[in-house]
Amino acid sequence: MRFKSPQSRTAEWPLLILALALVGAICAPLWQWSGSSDHPGSTLSMERLSRMVIGAEQIACYACFTWASLILLCRWWDVRRQRRAFDLGLLPWEEGLRVLPEDARPLQRRVEQLSNRGGPYLLAHLLRLALDRFSISRSPNDAGEMVRTQADLELGRMANSMSTIHYLAWAIPALGFVGTVRHIGLALGVTPDIGEDALPGFLGGTTRYLAVAFDTTLVALLLSLVLMFLLHSVQRDQEAVVLDCQQYCLEHLVSRLYDAPPEALPGPHETLATTFSADKPWS
Repeated sequence: MRFKSPQSRTAEWPLLILALALVGAICAPLWQWSGSSDHPGSTLSMERLSRMVIGAEQIACYACFTWASLILLCRWWDVRRQRRAFDLGLLPWEEGLRVLPEDARPLQRRVEQLSNRGGPYLLAHLLRLALDRFSISRSPNDAGEMVRTQADLELGRMANSMSTIHYLAWAIPALGFVGTVRHIGLALGVTPDIGEDALPGFLGGTTRYLAVAFDTTLVALLLSLVLMFLLHSVQRDQEAVVLDCQQYCLEHLVSRLYDAPPEALPGPHETLATTFSADKPWS
């Protein structure tokens, strides 16, 4: 049986498509009616487009964006790998089974054996810590507290691993503003010679530099928006996998922990050691 998170996130994309369809259906006629496409400067020439996308600051923004995207891709791939741990069958799903302190060590070895390939897995790590604490303290509450504490530590570690990406997301618009300031300075530095003949050339050069200045910030802000969306998506998935691992441990392990001698259990119940010792080596 496969573990499923109670919080479904697949419904967000259909809602996004619906929102875009509604906005497009309303705004497209208004755009045509207002004649916004006929405004001066609404079309981009190839010369202006080339100046907009290619430049020293733009290349620096592209480098930061690519670096951050590659880091996010690695984080996203690791989240997908962690999700595979739920399909390994680390814990049994049979109803009525309880885990005694004597079963903790054998079950811990089972988790280690099943998670050796493709690991390390966060889910297996939480299960091992909970079983180790239960075997020592014989207290289900201590095992549950260990799971919650370790989950909080993992959330903090994941947030700390995103510090470089947060810096790059801040650096991209900052580089855009640097380009804007630099081109404004170049525009103001083009001083005309004495005489009216140099005035048209001065105005043309100043206008060109100002256009490039603001286009640089536009490109940087667009890249920053895309990066922040990717960062938010991956960070949300990371937090979700930690919470799902915590929920899995609490529901399927901590709730089955039982501190009592085997003879005190009701007759129909079995311990995990007797159930799985026949088909899985523990030593």
